[in-house]
Amino acid sequence: MTAGQADTPPSGADAVVVGAGVIGAAVALELARTDRRVVVVDKSGGVGHGSTSASSAIIRFNYSTWDGVATAWESRHCWARWAEHLGTVRGPGLAAFRRTGAVLLDAPGSGTSEVVALFERAGVPYERWDAATLRSRIPGIDAGRYGPPRSLLDDAFFSGPEGELGALFTPDAGFVDDPQLAAQNLADAAARIGVRFLFRRAVVGVLRGEDRVAGVRLADGTAITAPVVVNAAGPWSGGFNRTAGVGAEFTVGVRPLRQEVHQVAAPVRQGDGTISGPGGTGTTSGPIVADVDLGTYLRPSGGHLLIGSTLPDCDPREWLDDPDECNPHPTPARFETQVTRAARRFPLLGVPNRPTGIAGVYDAADDWSPIYDRTDLAGFYVAMGTSGNQFKNAPLAGRFLATLVDRVEAGHDHDHDPLRYTGEHTGVVVDLGAFSRRRPLAEGAASRTVMG
Repeated sequence: MTAGQADTPPSGADAVVVGAGVIGAAVALELARTDRRVVVVDKSGGVGHGSTSASSAIIRFNYSTWDGVATAWESRHCWARWAEHLGTVRGPGLAAFRRTGAVLLDAPGSGTSEVVALFERAGVPYERWDAATLRSRIPGIDAGRYGPPRSLLDDAFFSGPEGELGALFTPDAGFVDDPQLAAQNLADAAARIGVRFLFRRAVVGVLRGEDRVAGVRLADGTAITAPVVVNAAGPWSGGFNRTAGVGAEFTVGVRPLRQEVHQVAAPVRQGDGTISGPGGTGTTSGPIVADVDLGTYLRPSGGHLLIGSTLPDCDPREWLDDPDECNPHPTPARFETQVTRAARRFPLLGVPNRPTGIAGVYDAADDWSPIYDRTDLAGFYVAMGTSGNQFKNAPLAGRFLATLVDRVEAGHDHDHDPLRYTGEHTGVVVDLGAFSRRRPLAEGAASRTVMG
């Protein structure tokens, strides 16, 4: 039994967090730091067993909004000081942030011009590369402009390039080497200050008092009373909102979306045996490459590459009615599509016949921005719509929710006077109203991608 895990559910708490992924664990930690008795409930067998375990755990800063950039930049400093963030000492058993840098290819629609102004405002270091610099810094890359992304069945898929691409490079980006371990680290830190975790227990009902939430009911009939409930249920968050009878006022919807991330051996240059491309030159720690021109991203992973999708318009979406019905195995068609696209960018990359990788379920918001907010049921809060691009922001997601709960429960009207959060490491100011359940959807927002 892990630290803080409870065999017998407590009858009462100050707050119940539903969901023990990286977001739920972060929320529980920060709520406990405000001297609340916190219980976390999850129907899985442990911390981070859902969407978190399938995350590529990339730490990048290229978002289309100020609040997105500011949140990611402040969160990066938490990852870089992970032991300090957890309130523990460095040592084995902690997830590690790997600073590799990230390359965003300067394709139409990549938003590189707009994001540079946001980087300068936030203080994010960056470099602009032309095509020649891109080739010299990432040996083996093809700098051709092939976009927009096309289906493999499109006759134009293998057409030649129309010009070349430069790139935007952020040296302080990278990835967390073990996303599930990172969630466990947060849970362990929370357990050390009293948070209790209940696993293999499903929440089937929400208790109501007079005009506010009063706790949750579990499948075995147990009731846990609490004046605060936080929905951090990942792909199950929309369903849990319906169970609670909230969501009618939301302007932003969420849906479970199946996604695959594939793993292949990094390309090796003939003759000298060195790894070419994002796996590095002679190393396995080269930069992340975000390639919206072809619709993929690549992340080093030892002597392998993780290859995911930026969800281009030409690819069908695999929406799920029930996240539990997700096939966890990669499919040949999606594997061939994503790896072939990556091989266009890195011609030495082979396309194996047998698919390897993992599939998970995103809690996908209409505009690919999370919802961190209260609801019209007093005491019921949400940290949802987070999958795909919010793993990196988990440290701040926890602090955002703790700020919201503290201030709203004390009487602050967040709907009409949105709260602000000031980063302790960078001094950036984040408007929490940007993550409102009632935010207006900008024109074209629904066509934005997981890149945010």
